[in-house]
Amino acid sequence: MYECVDFVMYMRQFFFFKQKTAYDIVDCDWSSDVCSSDLEKYSPSKQQLKIYLLKKYLTKIKGTKSKREVSVIIDEILENLEKNRILNDELYSDSKARMFLRRGYSLNKINQSLRNKGIGNEHIKNSIDKIKEDKIEPDFVSAIKLCKRRRIGALRPGANRELLYKKDMGILARGCFSFELSKRVLDLPLEEFNKLLRII
Repeated sequence: MYECVDFVMYMRQFFFFKQKTAYDIVDCDWSSDVCSSDLEKYSPSKQQLKIYLLKKYLTKIKGTKSKREVSVIIDEILENLEKNRILNDELYSDSKARMFLRRGYSLNKINQSLRNKGIGNEHIKNSIDKIKEDKIEPDFVSAIKLCKRRRIGALRPGANRELLYKKDMGILARGCFSFELSKRVLDLPLEEFNKLLRII
């Protein structure tokens, strides 16, 4: 019994350790937009939370239950959180996909990153489809943002642009952008690049 109580305490710590106290969030209306934004900002994926709780039990609580028994308890806790809409992989997937896009991730890299966080294929597909509906050429927009963040391509000083062209191609390639799109973005004149920055 005490071990289960400890699990709840660790979950509270996991969800509310930044900026807001547990009272601040518990005291509000969970159906409100404010709380939805809190969940979007702070909540983990189901797989992340399961791994976190299991590690905490094995390293901190060190109870008498076997790893398999603990896993069953955690699954029950996660199921309850999902039923109460405190844990939502669909919301998590949409939120992270948008965040990754703002960071300049390609759609392929968004896919990979969400998979690494334990998100299922259906949620990933739906999140990427929503991006495609909202954005014209999302990979092109992301590549522009990545160039801005890394100060590469058109933002390099004129003398260095050609010299570091291959390096910049490598940066975009590691972002999972295609060769054709990378070349298209890196070949943009500075004036056109700045115009695009103002409208995306």
